Amino acid sequence: MVGRVLICAGSDSGGGAGIQADIKTCTALGAYAATAITALTAQDTHGVQAVIGVDPDFIRLQMRMVLRDIGADAIKTGMLADSATIDAVCDALDSDARNTPLVVDPVMVAKGGHPLLATEAVATLKRRLLPLATIITPNIPEAEALAGMAIPDLSAMHAAARALLALGVPAVLLKGGHMEGDTLVDLLATGAGVEAFSSPRIATTSTHGTGCTLASAVAAGLAQGMTLRDAVLRARAYVAAAIAAAPGFGGGHGPLDHTVTVDRGRFAG
Repeated sequence: MVGRVLICAGSDSGGGAGIQADIKTCTALGAYAATAITALTAQDTHGVQAVIGVDPDFIRLQMRMVLRDIGADAIKTGMLADSATIDAVCDALDSDARNTPLVVDPVMVAKGGHPLLATEAVATLKRRLLPLATIITPNIPEAEALAGMAIPDLSAMHAAARALLALGVPAVLLKGGHMEGDTLVDLLATGAGVEAFSSPRIATTSTHGTGCTLASAVAAGLAQGMTLRDAVLRARAYVAAAIAAAPGFGGGHGPLDHTVTVDRGRFAG
């Protein structure tokens, strides 16, 4: 199954994150990527220099055109800069994709520290978008903002994952990349419990776009009919391989190598 993924996110001029990373990820994993661009960014491996938002009505139109013609087997959201953008995306989801699996990457801050979500929009995200999500994929700072708690260690990660489930989200993939240590731990929390996935941390500065890539890889798996757990396992394996093969471009946080492949059969069933 090819699997159609509609990605609603911002553009990264450097190609390492955002829509560009999303398209590359879906293509590498054998899925079809369509897009609704929510913002334009001028950025490189050192950071974001400027952001231009897309008119909310045009975001709705992009989504409507894709959903009513090509269709989607899964949807992924990334950068949604403000409340008006979140409302536009949710309006389109409500009208044309109510029962489609939705992966929400609650992008709030760029790797270099530039804010990508207005502070006032966090409440809108929680009120409108999270109730529609199949799974959310926050990193530690994003989870702290959504759960309203500090997450200094693994025990706190478990507590935060449960707190995020209490917001009405069916599943949470809480990423542990911001934690210190040689082992990276991600938590997959659902109503059935919390499962930890660990892997050796790769010593590299080529980590730009890892969150976008992981969320899109999960969406590709769901679009292809994989179980949530298998989609997460394959996504983690893909991101690890892409980091390990990173080309080393730029002088800051460099991009991954999205052309890597993983054995799809390992994660089926």
